[in-house]
Amino acid sequence: MRRLRTALAAASGALALLAAVSGCGLKSGSPMVDDVVPGSVGRGLPLKGASLTVTSKNFSENIILGQMVGLVFKAAGAEVLDRTNLPGSISAREAIVKGDADAMYEYTGTAWITYQGNAKPITNPRAQWAAVRGADLKNGVTWLPQSTLNNTYSLGISQANNAKYHLRTLSDVAALSKKDPSAVTICVENEFASREDGLPGMQKAYGMAIPASHIQKMDAGIIYTQVSTSSSCLLGEVFTTDGRIKAMNLATLQDDKHFFPNYNAAPELHSRTYEKYPAIAGLLDPLSARLTTQVARDLNAKVDVEGRDPHDVALDWLVSQGFVKKR
Repeated sequence: MRRLRTALAAASGALALLAAVSGCGLKSGSPMVDDVVPGSVGRGLPLKGASLTVTSKNFSENIILGQMVGLVFKAAGAEVLDRTNLPGSISAREAIVKGDADAMYEYTGTAWITYQGNAKPITNPRAQWAAVRGADLKNGVTWLPQSTLNNTYSLGISQANNAKYHLRTLSDVAALSKKDPSAVTICVENEFASREDGLPGMQKAYGMAIPASHIQKMDAGIIYTQVSTSSSCLLGEVFTTDGRIKAMNLATLQDDKHFFPNYNAAPELHSRTYEKYPAIAGLLDPLSARLTTQVARDLNAKVDVEGRDPHDVALDWLVSQGFVKKR
């Protein structure tokens, strides 16, 4: 699975890597050399003289967001070390907590459930962000206001198949599973198939009756292809911001009972960094305000479908929005 959320199944490997390089501090990364200047943010160079490190997890969306943070910092006058694309959630999180990195975009649901150990999500996105922010202050981590970009789970269906079934919500899937059990086949990743915040919990919450024989387990990338091109998977586990949703002409079903947590992206900072450079809020708040789920889908598609470099995608978007300018 491309990012860790609840169970810390992938934590041991990431922590082992972290331990191997943290004895003398995390030194990897490369300087951002882009010749960018302020657009609508960064005027007056409020970060002039600062040396800041940005980080991210190792999937396209989070790398793009990490690159955006670094480029905005650079335009505002900072020297920036790029340490994006770290393996898993834990290594990037620990870099922020320990001060080996200064800023990244994190997801509220990941923090609330995985890092802070809560069993149930908070349905209201803003309330969940506020709870996460309050709890993380004691960890030396400061959260800035979240975006509406929500990279959560959903079920996807091809537009062609949905012309027959007209599914809009997960409740519709539950109704179909009872009315016509043979119609509902679903493809999911192994982890999603077994976790209580995945398929088993979703079936309980919605009263779905999907026979085990109608559930296929496979890698995430294959799921999108199978749902879009074959009849073996009517439905498939997808992430709501994945660029392949648009590219493969899939529809996503509304989680009308709010079973899945909200995974809103928000800047997460090492608190001492924020205390030293409070101007960071004025740099990143406008960026977050413009990041939506649809924007993320479009940007992710440029990387995952078109094969473009995340750094170039981030820079082009920032320029197109007027946040920064190329000199």
